[in-house]
Formats: sequence, C-alpha cells, structure tokens
Amino acid sequence: MNTENDINTKEWDNPDNWSSIYFSKKDSRTYVPKRKQKGFTINFGSSSGSKWIYYLLAIFFLLGCFIGTLFTVVTIQMM
Repeated sequence: MNTENDINTKEWDNPDNWSSIYFSKKDSRTYVPKRKQKGFTINFGSSSGSKWIYYLLAIFFLLGCFIGTLFTVVTIQMM
C-alpha cells in the first residue's frame, strides 16, 4: 500500500506534472522542492496552492491600479 509520502514522491518524479509550474492534484503538498534549483515552488494542483493564483492576480491588479493612478496624478500635475 502506498503511503502519502510515496504518492507525493511519485507525483513529483512524474515529468507530466512539470512545465513552467508544478501541477498535481494527487500530491498533497502545497509547497514542493524545485527540480533543478534550490528552493520551493507552489503546487497549483492542490486546493491551497490554487488560491495562490488568485492572490497573484489580485497583487498584479492592485499594482496596476496603483501605477495607473500614480501616472495619472503625475500627468495632471505636469499640465
């Protein structure tokens, strides 16, 4: 019988789960070690990992709003 750790390792070793991101619904971990570099990456197939997509989109949206507002204010002041 496969333990959770065995399943996670098997999923991590499967090249089909890797592209520029790691995506495996069978791997229970949110953070997994990178394959060729030091550090960790997010498993976007896990339920908590998929929430990171929304967090990142929200950050980029808010950053875009801030830069757009700043650009508008600076442009108006230059007139």
